[in-house]
Formats: sequence, C-alpha cells, structure tokens
Amino acid sequence: MALSAAIILAAGEGVRMRSSKPKVLHELADKTFLERVMTSVRRLEPATLAVVVRYQARRVADAARSYGGQVTIVEQDDIAGTGRAVQCAMTQLAAKGPMRGEVLITAADMPLLDADTLNELLDFHRTSGDGATVLTTMLDDPTGYGRIIRDAGGGVLKIVEQKDANSGELSVHEVNTSVYVFDAGILSNAIATLDANNAQGEFYLTDALESAKRYGSVGAFAAPDPLSVEGVNDRVQLAALGKQHNRRVCEYWMREGVTIPDAETTWIGDEVQLSSDVTVLPGCFLQGHTTVAADAVVGPYTTLIDATIDEGAHVERCRIQESHIGKDAQIGPWTYLRPGNDLAEGTKAGAYVEMKKAHIGKGTKVPHLSYIGDAQLGEHTNIGGGTITANYDGVHKNRTQIGSGVHVGAGNLFVAPVEVGDEVTTGAGSVVRHDVPDGAMVYSENTQHIVKGWKPAWER
Repeated sequence: MALSAAIILAAGEGVRMRSSKPKVLHELADKTFLERVMTSVRRLEPATLAVVVRYQARRVADAARSYGGQVTIVEQDDIAGTGRAVQCAMTQLAAKGPMRGEVLITAADMPLLDADTLNELLDFHRTSGDGATVLTTMLDDPTGYGRIIRDAGGGVLKIVEQKDANSGELSVHEVNTSVYVFDAGILSNAIATLDANNAQGEFYLTDALESAKRYGSVGAFAAPDPLSVEGVNDRVQLAALGKQHNRRVCEYWMREGVTIPDAETTWIGDEVQLSSDVTVLPGCFLQGHTTVAADAVVGPYTTLIDATIDEGAHVERCRIQESHIGKDAQIGPWTYLRPGNDLAEGTKAGAYVEMKKAHIGKGTKVPHLSYIGDAQLGEHTNIGGGTITANYDGVHKNRTQIGSGVHVGAGNLFVAPVEVGDEVTTGAGSVVRHDVPDGAMVYSENTQHIVKGWKPAWER
C-alpha cells in the first residue's frame, strides 16, 4: 500500500531550549531540525506531507513552506498534546476525501532522522501486517523518554510517559522515538477516543496505540542507529548530538581519502564536497555548498561558506564566502573574502586583505593590507600594500579596472569609477582619479588642498 500521508509534529515551544525561537527552528549542521526531518520524510514520497504548528505558528509555517515542495500546514488548537496534534491533522486531511493506506507520524525535533531508517520502518510495518508500528531504540540513559512496555509475547503492550511511569517501568531502556506508522483507518478510529487523563493533562498520541489494538496488532521496530532517532530537548543535548554527527562526517571523509588531523576541531557541513588528497587542518569550518578539489590545503583556522577551492590551492586563517579560488592560489593569513570574488590560477590574497566582488586575473598578487572591492584586475599584476579601491561614493558602488602587468605602488587609492591600462606603474601614495593609458606611469604629489563648502554631485 502507498504512503497516504506523513504528519510532522512541529507545534511545541521547546521550553528547555530557553529561546525566543521555536525548538524546531534551531539548527544542527547549518539546517533547522524541521528542514532536516522534512527532507528525510519527502524521500518516502508521501501523497500528502502535513506539518502541524501551534507555538509561533506563522513563523514555523513560513519556514516549512520555504523548504520547497508541497506542504499542508495544520494549525493545532489550544488543546495540548501530540494526540491532539494528530487529531487536528487527520480532520483536515480527511476533509479532502477518505484516507487509505499508511500514515507516517514523526516529531520534528529529531534532526538526524534519515530516510533509510524510515524506509526500514515502513518495510517492517508492511511485512508484519500490524495495524500500527512504533519506532523504538535502546538507550543507556532513557531519562525523559516514554518507555516501551511489552507483553509476554514481545508485542507492544503500551507506552508509558516518564512522568506517569512507576519504578518498574522506569527501569526499561527501550524507549519511544515518537515515530509511528498507522493504517489510516485504524489511526482515525484510535484517536477518536483520546482523553487527557494523565499527569500532564494532555492528549497523548501514545494512548492511541492502546486503542489501535482493538482494531489490529501493534508492533515495534528498533532503529538500527540510535543516533538517527535521538531527540533534542535542550542546548546541551544539541551540542552533544552535533558533535557526534560531525565526528561521523569527518570519519566518512577520512575514509574517502581526505586528511583531517583533528576531527574534534574540524566541522564539515552535510552538503560540503571534498576530493581525495584534500587536507583540512585544525580549527576549520566548512559550510554550505563548499567544494574543495584534490591537493588543496584548508586551514588551519579557516571558514569556508559556499566556496569553491580548486586543485592545489592553500587557504589558511581566512574567511571565504561565495567565492571561487583558482588552482594553486594562496589565500591568507587573516584574509576576508566577502561574496562574489573570482580568483584565477596562481593568484594571492595575503595578510589582512579584504575583497568583495573582485575578479583577479591569473598570477596577480594582492599581498597585504589592501581592500579590493567591485574591481577587475588583469593577469600578473602586483598590488602594493595598503592599496584601496574606493568603490562607494555615498550612493553607488562603482567599479575599478586595472589591467595586466601593472605594478601598483604602496598606499595607492583608486577612486572609482576608474580604468587603468596594461603595463602601468603607479608611484607610492598615488591617488588615481582618472583613467590611465597603457604603458604609462602615474604618481601624485603629496599636497593638501581644502575646498570649502563642497557638496557631492548627487547633492548638488
């Protein structure tokens, strides 16, 4: 039977996070919990994907819609509990027509829940013929989780929440992960009779499993990887889970031929792509859609965000965002490349250099203490230390173009818009306000001039 619907429960506040932001919008490895769970669930191709919201409902709903694909937003009313969330969802989904097949239910606070685990759960459910199946896991410390209580035959007798459990039930280490598969008809019948007769005064979804036994058997499937179903309730758990996940990511890349001397201080996002023989030194953060080609060296202490690093480049002690670094380029230390840069093969951006929307030609060097913004530099040009392209006139960002084979003296200022030709030499301390032809030499006298009552052209 097809997966008729998937319901993601994202209504909770997450009080223990102590945050003004809903828990499901906190991030692990650059993605929110909700985005991660939605991505995994979508891979099962449910006919309908529903997200139940309540706390800061509009904010969570907007986030869910922003992750792409079709999503049905269900607003839970003021009645608390996961059971009530599912009641609201089933009522809204049933209004579109009778539901048949399977319904997957999962919480949105398990950021490492993966499609493989969900597919195994579905396969188990279909093979067993149970009317409902709960995904469980074994924990050394089950504190905070609902306990799975089995009958003598190994079937699921009930799930007892921590605050409702007696001493014997609290000693059980098999716990509920808040992921379920129900036959749609059985689920509809089971949630119809829920009540709030418990310590929390809430409608528990776990009580629906006991009701489901009147219509069919209830089974349990243990997740093969406990990390994939670990929930997050506070920032201590989030930090611990993030560290475990990152360790696995680093180990994966090491087995793919990447050298990572210190996985404890190296953080690599899920979308990052690394080639064999890349070296990632300690203290690095690789985020977004960053790609690093073979024989490149990253770090130490480097942040790459949506960056492309070509073969043999070396980037150290720098921050590079949405920029391309060419083959054998040298970047750093203490370099800041803001979005939009394209540095060609054999280029250099040295100590305390900042760039923004700069196109740097092959072999060109910007060694130190310079700002190059909204500029295009030709090939084999050398920029003296302390050079600035003055690209902002108070209203517009203007471009500077410097040709190939240019030797720029120390402490130059290029007042954009300005164009400098090929094979030009500029003297130290020059202020270049006008275009310079090929092969020329340009310098400025160090004379101070005062123009009283001056206003910029746009004000005049």
